[in-house]
Amino acid sequence: MFIDKFKDKRVYLPFVIVITSVLALVIMISLKQPPEEKEADQVAPLVKVEPIRFEPMQLDVNSHGLVTPKFKTQLVAQISGEISFIAPEFVRGGFVKQGQILARINDSDYQAYVIEARAALLSAKAGLQQEQALGAVAKDEWSRIKDRKPTALSLREPQLAQEQARVHAAEAALARAESNLERTIIRAPFHALIESRQVSLGSYVNPGNAVGEALSVSEAEVRLPVADNQLKFLINEGVGAKVILRGELQGQQTSWEAKIIRTEGVIDNQSRMAYLVAELVNPYGLQVPKPGDQTLSQATEHPLRFGSYVRAEVEGISLPQAALVPRHLIVDGKVPTLTAEHTLLFKPVTSLREQGTMVVVVDGVSDQDQLIVSALQYPVEGMPLRLPSEKKASVEKPNELNSTESTEQKEALAKKSD
Repeated sequence: MFIDKFKDKRVYLPFVIVITSVLALVIMISLKQPPEEKEADQVAPLVKVEPIRFEPMQLDVNSHGLVTPKFKTQLVAQISGEISFIAPEFVRGGFVKQGQILARINDSDYQAYVIEARAALLSAKAGLQQEQALGAVAKDEWSRIKDRKPTALSLREPQLAQEQARVHAAEAALARAESNLERTIIRAPFHALIESRQVSLGSYVNPGNAVGEALSVSEAEVRLPVADNQLKFLINEGVGAKVILRGELQGQQTSWEAKIIRTEGVIDNQSRMAYLVAELVNPYGLQVPKPGDQTLSQATEHPLRFGSYVRAEVEGISLPQAALVPRHLIVDGKVPTLTAEHTLLFKPVTSLREQGTMVVVVDGVSDQDQLIVSALQYPVEGMPLRLPSEKKASVEKPNELNSTESTEQKEALAKKSD
């Protein structure tokens, strides 16, 4: 009997296990919570913006050039002779004042020529006086003769004219001799820097031989090339405009102030540039010598030497309001901006000129407009955009969801364990 009952239980035991498993599975499925819906990730591109700033702006025109003297004179001998004196300052790089004696040619012969010319003049004047006396006598004698008229020869008029001519010739000879004597002294034609000297003591020179070369230090000039399309930014083509010259002096950046004095009025055949000429007064900063001083003295520590390469900023027109926009942001005449609704808007702008890596914009955008300065991969006008400040908020929200989800999972596990 007991065995029969045990056999009956073995028959039903598998069914009981299967039903129990199914019921447990159904209960577990019914207890499982559906996954929470997460908000869709934000796909708006992240951009960086900068405000556009309009302000008064002066459009300078940049150029460059070499500093040259306004006057460059080659000193030559006007007479022949031997060099008997050379001034200590008459060397390359020496500063000399206007009228200073640079060299002398032996003048002994020329002094003798002056003495001879003076003697000849005295002789001619004496002959003239004698002829004037003879003419007076002849005129007195002919005044007593009533029946005949005197001729010019009888009144000694030709002889008088001849003596007057001799006096004039003697005066000219004396002037020539004195001039040649003066030419034995070679003087500086202006306040100058000596660039070269071709003679030394004992050298023999002839008229036309080069003695040296002098550069005027009173004014310096810089020839500045300017593109023809840049002249419209200058008032009166730049004449009278202030110029700031910049260059290196003893390894340090230094600036000098100059002024545009003229334009050359032609376009260079090779460079196709117009040229402005800037003038700088007293480039070496020399002190004006007193009447008794024989040399020039330097009064500044920042001389602008001849031959220096300088960059120039020529004062141009002034704009009441303008803004600088990076050149690479302007595509087809438009710039990308961020609207108040954080969408992309392309605005057409009116640009005046390029200024290095920037462009001068005068119209099309307003002050404080948000200019998008970061790159957009596929820009479409009207597309939503976001700023870096919004990115932080979008990152924090998923963290909160994750923390909530993890708390609920912990509570469910605690119930199952109970």
